[in-house]
Amino acid sequence: MSKNPFRYFKTSPEIIQLGVLMYVRFPLSLRNVEDLLHERGIDVCHESVRLWVDRFGTHFADKIRKRRSEAMRRVKQWRWHLDEVFVKIRGETHYLWRAVDHEGEVLEAYVTKKRDKAAALKFLRKAMKRYGNPEVVVTDKCPSYHAAMKVIGNEGRQETGRHLNNRAENSHQPFRRRERAMSRFRRMRSLQKFASMHSSVHNHFNHQRNIERRAGFKSLRDAALREWRELLVV
Repeated sequence: MSKNPFRYFKTSPEIIQLGVLMYVRFPLSLRNVEDLLHERGIDVCHESVRLWVDRFGTHFADKIRKRRSEAMRRVKQWRWHLDEVFVKIRGETHYLWRAVDHEGEVLEAYVTKKRDKAAALKFLRKAMKRYGNPEVVVTDKCPSYHAAMKVIGNEGRQETGRHLNNRAENSHQPFRRRERAMSRFRRMRSLQKFASMHSSVHNHFNHQRNIERRAGFKSLRDAALREWRELLVV
């Protein structure tokens, strides 16, 4: 039987989970979350919120990612979009590689210092190990993708085009908003940790309002919130 991860915390798991949800899902600072919890009669310090996110953010994200990967491996993967985001860490440019499915949901995020064949190959292998092999991989014209896919044997599945990768480009926006709210990142490790965490939580609550009727959207939103609360079950 696994141990309860909340056993050393005086605050209830429900409050901890609410604080983590607010900080990761919405572009809020730690002090914003502290103020919002205070309005609900919960008196905590912003440093407590920081500890909760650092300690339990990956715990919840891993559970969401595990459920999603198990479901996706049972079906045939159709199309992936690959792209990299330029992120500054202490003035130095790093690359956040991201794999996005045909619905715009982020599958994998991986941070590297270089944008070369070795980095692209490691990123592709990590994503394919978790989610399977897609039929089509849409990329930009970065030569690192072609070199890496040639090693894997997927070069015949690669597609490039001027507007084909808009799905990946648009999926950057939630992360960029969150990055501004956090005043950027200071370490490569913290970027990797938060990017993986943010993508899982954002996917879980991201529903396409523009194509869903109001009743259907409310049903999906309620189901996502119910599943999120069920993550507390040890």
